[in-house]
Amino acid sequence: MIAAKFSMLQHVCIIPFARATLHRSFTVSASATTTASPSRNLTVSSSTSSSRAPHVDPRVLLGMSEHDLQQLAVEFGQQSYRGKQLHHLIYKRKAKEIQDFSHLPQGFRNDLIEAGWKIGRSPIYQNVTAADGTVKLLIKLEDNRLIETVGIPVEHEKGSMRLTACVSSQVGCPLRCSFCATGKGGYSRNLKRHEIIEQVLAIEDIFKHRVTNVVFMGMGEPMLNLKSVLDAHRCLNKDIQIGQRMITISTVGVPNTIKKLASHKLQSTLAVSLHAPNQQLREMIVPSAKSYPLDAIMKDCRDYFAETNRRVSFEYALLAGVNDSVEQARELADLLHEWGHSYHVNLIPFNPIEGSEYRRPYKKAVSAFAGALESRKITVSIRQTRGLDASAACGQLRNNFQKSPLLTESEHEKAESDVAVAC
Repeated sequence: MIAAKFSMLQHVCIIPFARATLHRSFTVSASATTTASPSRNLTVSSSTSSSRAPHVDPRVLLGMSEHDLQQLAVEFGQQSYRGKQLHHLIYKRKAKEIQDFSHLPQGFRNDLIEAGWKIGRSPIYQNVTAADGTVKLLIKLEDNRLIETVGIPVEHEKGSMRLTACVSSQVGCPLRCSFCATGKGGYSRNLKRHEIIEQVLAIEDIFKHRVTNVVFMGMGEPMLNLKSVLDAHRCLNKDIQIGQRMITISTVGVPNTIKKLASHKLQSTLAVSLHAPNQQLREMIVPSAKSYPLDAIMKDCRDYFAETNRRVSFEYALLAGVNDSVEQARELADLLHEWGHSYHVNLIPFNPIEGSEYRRPYKKAVSAFAGALESRKITVSIRQTRGLDASAACGQLRNNFQKSPLLTESEHEKAESDVAVAC
């Protein structure tokens, strides 16, 4: 495992606990501020949730490092090894409720619960399995919104399996790329750190197999939620032990964020959604490109390679009759050569979505486009379409509850009552 070289921002806070007579302060990346139960006669810190970072729930265990969990245990009057046990139960045993911590004293479990702590695992609302074994999960968050994550299994000849988790970073997406279903479904909010991490654990639960690869290519624009993405990346690498080179962060391009990502010197792959060989066409396909000119994004990609020594991968969705001609492939090759040589192009034949005017190109057109790039010394691959019949393929992720949350049971009953009265 390659050690992560970026440093996490940490916040100092006071955590009251049940069994100690003195208050201590300690630093945890979860920015934990515990509000104790009145029945325990605890002093409540004046540092309330209003001052915490929005990407972290202050009383969620998922996402905390082993060191943080050890400090938390000590603050509750326990030996530090209880923190190691917490770490094992969360990341290895994948416990979903604190009462499932059977190896911990009942008193410690009760104290955690009464102080408002939780693991941070959400229920699976629905899952769909495609004919090729790809699974799409709808995960129901605490605010009743749904996010989608996809598990993609690939069997190797020797019997081993690569299991990729395609994770979301936002509820919906605000960028509205014209070919993508997620943008058409609206946008609600960024995901918190634990809401990203739990997607990987949910995929592992479904497949009964460890996730080997993670791609931030689900719902949302990761660079618009970079703090949570980096926090989740640290946990996936350090705590869940997925190699940095097995993690890909995708972006359609947000000004100044590629530079920020480069400063962390990750060994993960940066995938930039390009989709066009020139600015005019890119603006038509990706509306947000108007604020981030092609020359600027290419310069940032060149600088990213210089900073990290990691090759940038370009995602290119092939849209029949729009951006898939051999001439456009040659133009793309010229663009890449102008800005460097350590690039890779991943071609993605368009996956149909409801209400779209775009069409999927014929295999012959895809092959011709790839051949034109290869003839100009551009490394190219064609993404295998997976999960198409489950609407789980690239660009297809969308649900009806991105913009508005699910109704609670009481709200649903009221809505049905209102309809009955109206009728």
